Amino acid sequence: MGFLDRLAAGETILVDGAMGTMLQAGGLEKGHAPEELNLTHPEKVLAVHRGYIAAGSEMILTNTFGANRFRLAKYGLQDEIYGLSRSAAELAREAGDALVAGSIGPTGEFFPPVGSLTLDQAKATFAEQARGLADGGADLLIIETMADLKEVEAAVTGARESTDLPLVCTMTFQAKLHTMMGVSASLAAETLSSWGVQAMGANCGTGPREVQDVIEEMKETCPEAVFAAQPNAGIPRLVDGRTEYDATPEVMAEYAIQYAELGVRIIGACCGSTPEHIAAMARALGKRSTL
Repeated sequence: MGFLDRLAAGETILVDGAMGTMLQAGGLEKGHAPEELNLTHPEKVLAVHRGYIAAGSEMILTNTFGANRFRLAKYGLQDEIYGLSRSAAELAREAGDALVAGSIGPTGEFFPPVGSLTLDQAKATFAEQARGLADGGADLLIIETMADLKEVEAAVTGARESTDLPLVCTMTFQAKLHTMMGVSASLAAETLSSWGVQAMGANCGTGPREVQDVIEEMKETCPEAVFAAQPNAGIPRLVDGRTEYDATPEVMAEYAIQYAELGVRIIGACCGSTPEHIAAMARALGKRSTL
């Protein structure tokens, strides 16, 4: 059953967890883009995908969070957007029986007056990324971890110029339920709804409680929308030189239940999460997990 069919049937879809922190734990070398592994070490990316599918993920995100011209330029890969994106979607499709969501993250640049990024530049790189993901077999696109509505607009417009895939948009919120660029949860919901995306919500941030607060505010603004929640596994801390997150699988499972009771239809996790977190969430939601 396809993504839109599952939503129409009233299903709650369990997504995967972190890709970047999992690849780092697996030995991603400094000075290399995570997306580069799609071509150089596809087995490492496949292992992460298959771990999440075994844990119970019904949707997995491609390893393309930073597959845009601006982020890839830092590694000399700015001309590889299409190839890296297509290969990522093909790997996710190969990994097993799960919906494939093409991950589109922010450029890392800013629009004037803070920076010099133009709308046309942003649209062009997002369109190329979306085309690669679609050609690789993605079922939908997730525009994620955004802080600026103008950049979300560029991603939505670029994606729609090159594909007809369903769109999910999640922004990342900080203190007082605002993004780094000052966008409130209610404004985000109102704007995303006006653009006709298939689902909206929050990801990353400081942990599952904050994401729940964001979704509650979004739901007050747009009660009929489909919502997605993919929080970090708590707050990162440095322990003996390593970054650790403080939300255990059990904590994430408790929040998965609360999200479902709130009516969230797309539930997963972000930075610091592992297949163990997703397996606990799967069991809490009454879904199958082999871990």
